[in-house]
Amino acid sequence: MHSQMDDYGAEYDPYGYDDRYESHTGDPSKDFLYEQDYPPRQSRYIVPEEIKRFIQVFQRNIKENNVYEINFCYETTFNKLSESYFKNSAWPSADTIAPLVENDEVFIILYKELYYRHILARTQTGPDQMQRFEAYYNYCNLFNHILNAKGPVDLQLPDQWLWDIIDEFIYQFQEFSKYRCKLKEKTEDEISVLKVNPKIWNVHSVLNVLHSLVEKSGINQQLEAYGLGGDPETEASDFGRHPLYKMLGYFSLIGLLRLHSLLGDYYQAIKVLEHIQLNEQTLYSRVPACQVSTYYYVGFAYLMMRRYQDSIRSFTNILLFIQRTNRLLSTGSYQVDVIKKLQDKIYKLLAIVLTLHPMRIDESVHMQLRDKLGEKLQKMQRGDVQTFEECFSSACPRFLSPVPPNYDDPGGNFQKEPFQLQVKVFRDEVSQQILIHTIRSFLKLYTTMPVSKLAAFLDMTEEVFRTHLLCFKHKMKNLVWTKGASGLEGEFQSASEVDFYIDGDMIHIADTKVARRYGDFFIRQIHKFHELNRNLKKMPSS
Repeated sequence: MHSQMDDYGAEYDPYGYDDRYESHTGDPSKDFLYEQDYPPRQSRYIVPEEIKRFIQVFQRNIKENNVYEINFCYETTFNKLSESYFKNSAWPSADTIAPLVENDEVFIILYKELYYRHILARTQTGPDQMQRFEAYYNYCNLFNHILNAKGPVDLQLPDQWLWDIIDEFIYQFQEFSKYRCKLKEKTEDEISVLKVNPKIWNVHSVLNVLHSLVEKSGINQQLEAYGLGGDPETEASDFGRHPLYKMLGYFSLIGLLRLHSLLGDYYQAIKVLEHIQLNEQTLYSRVPACQVSTYYYVGFAYLMMRRYQDSIRSFTNILLFIQRTNRLLSTGSYQVDVIKKLQDKIYKLLAIVLTLHPMRIDESVHMQLRDKLGEKLQKMQRGDVQTFEECFSSACPRFLSPVPPNYDDPGGNFQKEPFQLQVKVFRDEVSQQILIHTIRSFLKLYTTMPVSKLAAFLDMTEEVFRTHLLCFKHKMKNLVWTKGASGLEGEFQSASEVDFYIDGDMIHIADTKVARRYGDFFIRQIHKFHELNRNLKKMPSS
């Protein structure tokens, strides 16, 4: 990772005093100018006493590695104080709080991580260009502190915060990539600054950080040992045994999954998880938001690779997980909002995949799917390409370009190009499969029939119909995971419940699915009704 001051204007003073701003009290109603003309860069900021106490308690807990109290400060107190004092404005600058914590370098880096994250999420105008740069340099400082130490650093943070650090690091890279492409909204000075700072939020730097954390932690070796039933500790170095490095390494693998998905490299997205047991709950998946994010991106990558059965399995597994853990999440946690947004996206993607690849799924998930998207499901089953595209557009990741835009063409619409490319790939795939549902319906009705007659039923020439039959054969055969650690492994299986072959002018059709045994189902239901009847008889009459 390059030095913090590379390609950065040394003359810029991000916290220089501007006499337009007077003392800030922490009361938004008394600090109109502070909020209206953001960002405030003043030295005479008066920190409210409650904020002072929180900062000092927070710093002491981090210094003492009191993970439980750190988690309470991070998840609960910080959010409550943000709501009370800084709902639409920034927290005090790092320079302002530095004297309160005796210029504790590590705490100030961690505080800045929260500070810039809050600006991006809560302020009305969002970060300006320099603040985006500063946020990047702060992440460089944080990761350099962790990675360049000769031994494991004396720092312990809750798993939730460690996940959020990796998640936010990628999110801010994503936001900067979108910001960088919106050339129409920028002045010439802003564009020139971007031109001379190509290393800021560069995709190679982001990949370098994530791979460095994975390598330093030795997490792949630990996961491989865990998958084989061994003891991960025996494969871990001093760094890998430290919870900070181990969890940052694990979360970096999920970060790489997300980053490769955003860049449209779905094969590599699945490959980075080759040592993670995707079909099992592991000791490493303790953060619900991480778990949901993992399965969302895995399911999406499988969808784009046309591995529909694996995609459906990933989506249904995580939807069942959300149903089970919903009550365990505190209602005030921001995690709930993140998970709900991803849940809505997963249902839309599941509707797409089930339309392209009909199969039985868990009944509770299917009921929720019909309740949420019943009308859209029917439209897609009728072959409405526009509905497919609408669901895909609202549920897919926000794709990125790994390279900067052409700064000499400020009128270009570069931020939408990656998204439009992926939508086109998806639309082409759906268009190729749009008649498969209809062809399947006709094939179920017959055992033998002339090809020309079946083509006439579908208003096609025999030549075109034969092409569609070949398409049916090809699209219904997918790679499906059956065993092994890597999610890329699998066997080719036919997804269709009917199969056929053509002999001359005749098409011969056969069912490939064994009929379900309904007897056991009805017996179970009869026993349930008997039990219910006995319980009702035991109840006292009113």
